[in-house]
Amino acid sequence: MTTSVLVLGAGFGGLELSSRLSAELGDQVDITLIDRADAFVFGFSKLDVMFGKRAPEVVRLRYDDYATPHVRFRRETVTSIDPDKRRVVTDGGEYEADILVVALGAEYDLAATPGLAEAGNEFYTVAGAEAVRDVLPGFTSGRAIIGVCGTPFKCPPAPSEAAFLLDEYLRERGLRDAVTIQVVIPFGRPVPPSPETSDAILARFAERGIEFIPDRKVVALDPDTHEALLSDGSFLPFDLFLGIPVHRVPDVVSASGMTQNGWIPVEPASGATRYLGVYALGDVTSVGTPKAGVFAERAARALADQLIAQIRGEAEPPGYDGTGACFMEFGNREVAGIAVDFFSTPGHPTGTFTEPSAETAAAKASFAPERHARWFGLAGE
Repeated sequence: MTTSVLVLGAGFGGLELSSRLSAELGDQVDITLIDRADAFVFGFSKLDVMFGKRAPEVVRLRYDDYATPHVRFRRETVTSIDPDKRRVVTDGGEYEADILVVALGAEYDLAATPGLAEAGNEFYTVAGAEAVRDVLPGFTSGRAIIGVCGTPFKCPPAPSEAAFLLDEYLRERGLRDAVTIQVVIPFGRPVPPSPETSDAILARFAERGIEFIPDRKVVALDPDTHEALLSDGSFLPFDLFLGIPVHRVPDVVSASGMTQNGWIPVEPASGATRYLGVYALGDVTSVGTPKAGVFAERAARALADQLIAQIRGEAEPPGYDGTGACFMEFGNREVAGIAVDFFSTPGHPTGTFTEPSAETAAAKASFAPERHARWFGLAGE
């Protein structure tokens, strides 16, 4: 008997889940993977694009090259989701499955921050990163703000990474003394779960003359005065604004009735929703881990192991443990490591920090190629 699996979203979660089910179950599963995009892009690659280190076409892993056995990729836009019937309608057809997995991620709501689209720049999309790349050569003096516009947001270390890389970019051009860099984050520390990481970031901020403005978010930009309004009512002038937009679930997910308080609630260990046979992974959920690809990937791997056990009639493994690890750019080709555990002590996540090293930089360099091979059916090539 073949189990049909319908996966919505070909990001970290969808790709990891599909590839693992395919590898372990073969023709016991019939998987359909749907995404409206034509390519996958690792989040950290957008920083490379923004600072002109890599071309956009180089960082795009095109779904046309997707060739994982037992998985059909469909480039279609999901227009409705009926979780009770596990039925999905797209602009290309209708689908039903034994197992439905929603991994459509979070979208960006620039309109939620008045003035952001007119006076600022976002760098969380490839198009936004390209736009910043084109703006940077003309920015030679003044005030630069890297500001978070809402929570939760993807990849909490990213604002600090952007600050370090902007500092590096300006120093290489002899412009750093003419620029003030400020980082506005709605946390008391850059990476709250890991005091050691936060200490390292703050020490580097102090060394590089980067001002950290904690416990505030940017709620509006004034295109006329070029001032950023913060959540405490204060204003900051800027000449360059690099923003992290407000995040939200896609409209089709909101319309499905699956969300509570803006996100899909799930059972943390399994990703199960309140609907039978329906699961959700990654940024679209309120699972309690950061909205970051590495957490979606680990949750997807755990869900895959549980589904494999179900289909084989075996005892299910314990499920996702709430851990994840990522890399962080400190500028000057220095790469550090961060590992965080969100579930072991509920309400009190803990993290560890690995000092920048050549070994960590090498591990980051291999991260994307390894996943490209695994997800796109290229293993062994």
